[in-house]
Amino acid sequence: MVKAVIFDMDGTLIDSVDQHAKAWQDAFRGFGHDFELKAIRDQIGKGGDQLLPVFLDRQEIDQKGSDLEKHRGKILKERYLSQIKAFPEVPALFERLRSNGIKTVLASSAKADELKTYQEIAGIEELTDAETSSDDAEKSKPHPDIFQAAMSKLEGIRESEVVVIGDTPYDAEAASKAGLRTIGFRCGGFPEASLREAGCVAIFDDPADLLAHFNRFISVADEG
Repeated sequence: MVKAVIFDMDGTLIDSVDQHAKAWQDAFRGFGHDFELKAIRDQIGKGGDQLLPVFLDRQEIDQKGSDLEKHRGKILKERYLSQIKAFPEVPALFERLRSNGIKTVLASSAKADELKTYQEIAGIEELTDAETSSDDAEKSKPHPDIFQAAMSKLEGIRESEVVVIGDTPYDAEAASKAGLRTIGFRCGGFPEASLREAGCVAIFDDPADLLAHFNRFISVADEG
């Protein structure tokens, strides 16, 4: 029986993928690089440690990677944060999980301070049992570190009793490496085929869809 759900944040609980992609694009331009928005968007879900090597060589990352990431964070807050909204029914979903005795943990590639802001946007500040951010992981998704950190906060609960919910193939890949199953959400914009190919055991549109079909979710989650 499922005892805990580990949630990704961006693109899963809040509608923020486009904003993150635009902030990265602006930051790259500030450092002399012009990349297509779609190419960047396809990498959202990774942390900066895994995203930067897709676009820059090692020398460039060593020289300006840290400053570029800081610039990206500043741009996100100043230009795009106000545009980020929660997907419908997020608090209601977390309340339903809690009423069923299921613990919830956030496992995000965001920085810890960003994650706190996103919790407020989603309206779940008081509804999660634990949180992990990129600050808790040496490597970001698709490496398993963030989910391993999340599992360390679920004492006495086995991997077979946990399901991950995310919107990207990187969530599913990272979860699989940590011995966890993933349910995919379409709301982040990744094709259903890529989510299934990465290992998602079921697909829902978004938090509202999962809440509306909660019994199906429980059935899938309990199969572990």
